[in-house]
Amino acid sequence: MLQSAFHGSDPVVGGFDVELIDEVVHGRLRLGVLAALAEEGGASFPVLKARLKASDGNLASHLRTLQDAGYVWIEKRFEADRPVTRVVLSEAGRQAFHFYLEAMARLVADHGKRWG
Repeated sequence: MLQSAFHGSDPVVGGFDVELIDEVVHGRLRLGVLAALAEEGGASFPVLKARLKASDGNLASHLRTLQDAGYVWIEKRFEADRPVTRVVLSEAGRQAFHFYLEAMARLVADHGKRWG
């Protein structure tokens, strides 16, 4: 799977293809959301906000981006007459996160060989 992130058969010679990095995943806050959801499967808005040290508006904006990409589902309901927002990682989101981590691991391993 990661071979596609490099041109040619030798990743050291061919170099890393940055165009294969998913910009939706690559943002710091969105990456944090996906990491948190990969651990838990789902989380409430307040839990994500606290864990990521994000403002309401900033987190909501990034969640919309992830939702538009199909990486998360956002469930809104009422519990005891209070609104509750829960964010759940979709299968597409799980796959995008996994591919991103594999690509980054390969990039780190490649540069470690060159400079280590």
